Amino acid sequence: MRLRFPWTTDCGLFFTSYERERAFLVSLPAKLKVLGVLALLLLLPWLVGPYPVRIASQVAIMVLGAVGLNLLTGFAGQISVGHAAFMGVGAYTVGALTTKLGLSFWVALPLGGLAAALVGTLFGLPSLRLKGLYLAIATLAAQVILDFAFVRLEPITGGPAGLVLSSPQLGPWSLADDTSFYYVVLTLAVAGVIFALNLSRSRVGRAFMAVRDRDLAASMLGIDPFSYKLRAFFLSSFYAGIAGGMLAAYIRVVTPEQFTLDVSIQFLAMIVIGGLGDVLGSVYGAIFISLLPIALSYMAQSLQGVFPQMVNLLSACQLILFGLVIIIFLIFEPQGLAKLWRSVKAYFRLWPFSY
Repeated sequence: MRLRFPWTTDCGLFFTSYERERAFLVSLPAKLKVLGVLALLLLLPWLVGPYPVRIASQVAIMVLGAVGLNLLTGFAGQISVGHAAFMGVGAYTVGALTTKLGLSFWVALPLGGLAAALVGTLFGLPSLRLKGLYLAIATLAAQVILDFAFVRLEPITGGPAGLVLSSPQLGPWSLADDTSFYYVVLTLAVAGVIFALNLSRSRVGRAFMAVRDRDLAASMLGIDPFSYKLRAFFLSSFYAGIAGGMLAAYIRVVTPEQFTLDVSIQFLAMIVIGGLGDVLGSVYGAIFISLLPIALSYMAQSLQGVFPQMVNLLSACQLILFGLVIIIFLIFEPQGLAKLWRSVKAYFRLWPFSY
């Protein structure tokens, strides 16, 4: 017979008040797990080398963008294939304000998020009349229009050559250091995830899901579908703008090639593979899609002695692999990695008993 301790399982939770039931972390094991993950993330630069820290910074930026898109598509049910373009608005706003107007990066970053949110809300106006595939085509038009603007508005964007940014400063510290930048972007990613988790449990989050499931029934319940659709576009684009601004600070070069339709497709893959309508699923999907090309690169290098053209073949087939992975998840696990992780935890919670 296996011994069970109260701090090792979430089974048998008993709530005596609504406040405790609505708590963000309802049990001691959940709190310990979160503290353990945060401690591991904080200690990561001291446990690994510079290259994994740079990869972790990129993943944190992708997490911000994926969470924003999931709020729009997974929670509010509004399909968007122009997410990378809204990231570009944030990146170019930060780049233009810091290089041409001399503003501090920390002032330009929220302004970049706000600019992306306003542009995203503008392109969200067709959601009053459009839904589904038609709305996806409208957001595709946003991607094409903004891609054209990034190239043609040369006095602001620098044209095809782009903008070159200097490294942001945080007091006496320069974010040119990988560790310093990692801690800043990690803070933003954690704050974005916590905000999204709380939003999903709030009145606004429930209204998003009501509009997603049946907008006519939501309007009969007193919810204004158009208003909440625009709020979803605003929040999603704000996340994208902040992610774009941090990407600009990380790479220190902003060019149109960084925010193409391929990047938007990658973000859609993140939320589909991670789990639509699940905030933590966005995190899992961003990690999976960000690390997939690196894993393929290592695999190609290990097989290069046997198949010399493997590196070129995998790089050419990267988008095909993304599509294949999405199809596999849609067939075998439509709710994504989030549901898969919950199933694994449920299995080991009852193991070895069949019931």
